[in-house]
Amino acid sequence: MKREVKDKKVINYIIKIFWIFIIGSVFGFFAEMLYALVYTRALEIRRGLIYGPFIQVYGMGAVAYYILISKVKEPKEAFGYGMIMGGALEYLCSFFQEIFFGTISWEYSKLFMNLNGRTSLLYCVYWGIIAVIFLKIVYPWLEKIEPLIYIKSVRIFTVVFMLFMTFDVSISCLAANREEERHKNIQPKNSMDIFLDNTYPDEFLDKIYNNKIETKNL
Repeated sequence: MKREVKDKKVINYIIKIFWIFIIGSVFGFFAEMLYALVYTRALEIRRGLIYGPFIQVYGMGAVAYYILISKVKEPKEAFGYGMIMGGALEYLCSFFQEIFFGTISWEYSKLFMNLNGRTSLLYCVYWGIIAVIFLKIVYPWLEKIEPLIYIKSVRIFTVVFMLFMTFDVSISCLAANREEERHKNIQPKNSMDIFLDNTYPDEFLDKIYNNKIETKNL
C-alpha cells in the first residue's frame, strides 16, 4: 500500500513537472517574439524545436523556478536565486548547444559584464525579475490548477503529449546534428541520414532556427 502511494506521488510529480516545462517553453516562445518586436520592430518567429511553439531553455527555467520557489518566500531571495540559476542555465545551454551542434542561439559578448558571451549581468537581472513574477503570480496560479492533473482525461492526454514531445525533441536534435555534419561535408551514412537530408534541409532549419549562429563564423 505504501509503495502504491509513493508511486502515485512520483507519477503526479512527473506530470506536474512536465506541464510546467511545457508552460515555460510556450511562454518563452511568445516572450522571444515580443522581445524581437520591441527591439527590432519586426515580427520574428523563434523556436527551439522543429514542431510547435516551444523554446526549451525557458521550460527548463520554469522547472528550476518551481523547484526553487517552493523553498523561498521572500521576493529578494527569489530575485537573487533567480539571477544565479538563470545565468547558469543560459551558460550551460549555450555551451552544450555549441558542443553538440556547433551553433549558439544567443551571443552577449558585446554586453557589459558577460561571461564568454553566453550570459551577462543584464540577462541575469531579467531572470531575477522573472523569478519574482513566478513567486508572486505564477506559483500561486500553478497551485490552484494542480487538481487538473488528477483528471483521467488530462492524464491520458499528458501521456500522448509526452510521446509527441519525445519525438519533437529527438527529431530536432537529430536534424540539427545532421546539419552540422553536412556543413563538415560528411556524406549520409544510412537511411536515417538520407531522410534527415531530404526532410530537414539547411533552408528549412534556417527558417526554424533563424537566430542561430554557427560558431565557426564568430
